[in-house]
Amino acid sequence: MKRIALLLVFVAGCSSTPEKRPGGYYKDDGPPGRVPDLASVPDAVPRHESLHRWANRPYDALGKRYVPLTRVGPFQQRGAASWYGKRFHGNSTSSGEKYDMYKMSAAHSILPIPSYARVTNLANGRTVVVRVNDRGPFHAGRIIDLSYAAAYKLGYVAAGSARVLVEQLVPGGAPLALR
Repeated sequence: MKRIALLLVFVAGCSSTPEKRPGGYYKDDGPPGRVPDLASVPDAVPRHESLHRWANRPYDALGKRYVPLTRVGPFQQRGAASWYGKRFHGNSTSSGEKYDMYKMSAAHSILPIPSYARVTNLANGRTVVVRVNDRGPFHAGRIIDLSYAAAYKLGYVAAGSARVLVEQLVPGGAPLALR
């Protein structure tokens, strides 16, 4: 029951209409005063992990039904990426882990939890590897929410969002191409 309540709180936070503030941050979601050297934060390293028992079950959010993938396989998606920062820093993710805005992580509505994805900013060609450990975003037009560190490395923190390509990774292998 506690997990459902946490998911509902997360859904409510990710689904609100963004209110842009100076500097590109939404509401109060920018970084705290002292930010570590984000350029040196390493990408997530894909490794074999058991899928989370609860986080991969079908669920409803804001009147829409989502059916998460239950295996790592071919997956590519283009669309808008956003990021989430200090408003969620330290809160539980869908996997039950604590969200750390300075790690390379992401929220996706249907990719398996946990899994790994290569995300490429289509405007500048920058690429990062993230570990998917949360659900979201539940906002029309967005396909993935990245941690503050991942968005920084992709070069869109100030803009708030960017067009990206998301490719699921297989531990020990390359992205799986869709045919």
